[in-house]
Amino acid sequence: MRVPWMVVCLTAVCLGGAACRPGPVETAAASAPMLDPGAESCRYALAPLAGEGPFTTEIAAQQRRAADPRADEAALEQLGYLFVARARLAHDDGLYTAALETASCLERRHPANDQARLLRGHIRHQQHRFAEAEAIARPLVASRGLAMDYALLGDALMEQGRLSEAAAAYQRMIDLKPYYQSYTRAAHLRWLRGNLTGAIELMRKAVASASPRDPEAGPWARTRLADYDLQAGRLDEARAECERVLAVRPGYAQALLVLGRIRLAQNQPVDAVAALRAAEAANPQPDVRWALADALRAAGRDGDAAHVEQALEREGGVRDPRTLALYLSTRGISPGRAVDLARRELALRADVFTEDALAWALARAGRTGEAAPHMARALAEGTRDGRLCLHGALIAAAAGDRTRARALLGRARALAPTLLPSERALLAPPTGGGAARDAHVRLAGDGLRRLQQERTGS
Repeated sequence: MRVPWMVVCLTAVCLGGAACRPGPVETAAASAPMLDPGAESCRYALAPLAGEGPFTTEIAAQQRRAADPRADEAALEQLGYLFVARARLAHDDGLYTAALETASCLERRHPANDQARLLRGHIRHQQHRFAEAEAIARPLVASRGLAMDYALLGDALMEQGRLSEAAAAYQRMIDLKPYYQSYTRAAHLRWLRGNLTGAIELMRKAVASASPRDPEAGPWARTRLADYDLQAGRLDEARAECERVLAVRPGYAQALLVLGRIRLAQNQPVDAVAALRAAEAANPQPDVRWALADALRAAGRDGDAAHVEQALEREGGVRDPRTLALYLSTRGISPGRAVDLARRELALRADVFTEDALAWALARAGRTGEAAPHMARALAEGTRDGRLCLHGALIAAAAGDRTRARALLGRARALAPTLLPSERALLAPPTGGGAARDAHVRLAGDGLRRLQQERTGS
C-alpha cells in the first residue's frame, strides 16, 4: 500500500497547504461501551463510515479484512492509510482520528509495531504537528532505516524549515529506493532551492512511476508538474497536464485550481471562474476562494466576488491561516489579524512560505524593519516563486534598498503568470530604460505605503 503524502502543506504553493484541524469524525460509533482501551480503538477503527466519499468501497473492504483477529498487521496498516487518504480528499480532518485509532488497534494486536509508529508519524505530519512527527521518525531511522522512515523524517524537517537536514534524509531515501515517493519529495526540494528544471525532471519520473492501482498518485504528480510548467511559463503544457488529470478525475480540486490560475494568466476570467467554482465545490480552501474571488472580479462579477471573500475571511483562519494572512495583507484588510495568523502559523512550521507570510503581514502593517529578517529567510533558499519575489521586492523598496528591490521585481515580473490578479496589480510593468526602472522601484515602495493607508479593517 502506498503511503499517501502531501507536499503544501506544499503548498502554499500553491496546491493546498491547509492546516489540518481536529473536526467531527465520520466513523459511526457502536453503542456498547468497552473497558479495554485497545479494544475500543479497534471498535472505532472498524466501525462503518457514514455516508459516501473517497475510498468508501476500499475502506469497507479493508475493514472486513482487518476485522478478522487472525489478519496480519498489513490489514490494519493499509486501513489506516486509507483513512489518511480519505481525510485528505474529503477534507475531513476528523478522519485522522480514525487513522490514529487504527494505529492504536494495530499496536494492541501487534505490540511494539514499527509500522504503527510510522502510520502515527505520518498522521501527525498531516496534522501539522511536525515536531511530534520528527520525534517518531528519529528512532525509526535509527532502528531500521527504511525508505519511508527517511521520508517521514525529511517531511517533518522540511516543514520546520531545516532544508539541509531534510535534503540528507531525502537523499538517503532515494538511495534506498528510487521510486514515486522519493521522486516527488526530491522534486519539491529541488524546487524549493531554485532548481525548477531539476524539479520538472524528477516530477516527470514520478508521473511515469505512479502506480495505476493508486487513484491519487498519478493525478497528484501530474498536477504538481502542471504547476511547475506554469512557473516555467509553459502555459500550454501546464493546461494539458491539468486536462489529463481531469479526464480521469473530473472533480480533482488541485488540478481545477491550477487550471483556473492558468486561465487567469491567459486573461480568460470567465473560463477561470468555471474551473475555480468547481474547485471550490470540491475543496473550499482559502487559496481556492482567493483565486475564485479574483476571477469573479476580473469577470465583472463584484457582488459574487464579495460573497466568496466573506466566506474566505470568515472560515480561512481555521482552514488555512497562512493563506488567509497572505490574502488579508495583499488586500489591505485587518493587518493586525494577518500578523497574528502568520505568527501562530510560524510557531508550527518555519518554512520559507510561512516566513514570507509573516514578512508580508508585518510590512503591510507598516512594520518594515521587523519584516526584513523574515523576508531574508524566505528568500534564502532561492525558491522560484513569484509571490516571494513580489513581497521581497516591495519590502526592499519600502526599506529603501533600490538595488535589491529592482532585482526582485525583475524575477517577480518573469513569474507574473503565477500571481493572482490582485497580486499582479502591484507589478505594473516598467517602460523605458534605467530611469524608468528606478521610478518603478520607487513606485513599488510607494504602492506598499499606499496599501498601508487604504483599508485597515478591524
